[in-house]
Amino acid sequence: MMMRKRLTALSLAAALTLPGLAMAEDYVIDTEGGHAFIQFRIPHLGYSWLYGRFNDFSGRFSYDEDTPSEANIEVTIKTASVDSNHAERDKHLRDKDFLDVSQYPEATFKSTSFTPKDDGTAVLKGDLTLRGITKPVTIAVTEIGAGQDSWGGYRRGFQGTTRFALKDFGIERNLGPASRDVEMILSIEGIRQD
Repeated sequence: MMMRKRLTALSLAAALTLPGLAMAEDYVIDTEGGHAFIQFRIPHLGYSWLYGRFNDFSGRFSYDEDTPSEANIEVTIKTASVDSNHAERDKHLRDKDFLDVSQYPEATFKSTSFTPKDDGTAVLKGDLTLRGITKPVTIAVTEIGAGQDSWGGYRRGFQGTTRFALKDFGIERNLGPASRDVEMILSIEGIRQD
């Protein structure tokens, strides 16, 4: 019994110290400092872009430089925080034609895979739940950087983009043929949890 305990302790110590077996680092997305955002844009009649964002969201991710394919992320968005810089339009975006925030106050994203490429980009796949409908989405990701911050902490940042059809999430409002898809632009800066 004593021998088994010693072997278990040695195995655990080796797993924590051998290269390639390091534990993933956990990060909390820095939404308080304004260093992360979730924006969207959609063509307006095919002549210009309508931009907006979600002001209230939270999330976390894990990342290990030795095994980046094991990275994962979860994000929760408060849908009522939609902000397109126009109060009347925002009221419409919150109603049943679009986000239906009274029935679906949150949207979520949970990753299912992370595939790094040689050029510093990656493909992040996961499940987006919006208006109670869950669909797979693919996000093109670029790592912005990582390192010490001015307050003794450590940060890591990524940016990503994805596009999906509004009707995939039950938004049937006809905005014209140029406005069937919405593009999401995501900038995520995480603070490592030590």
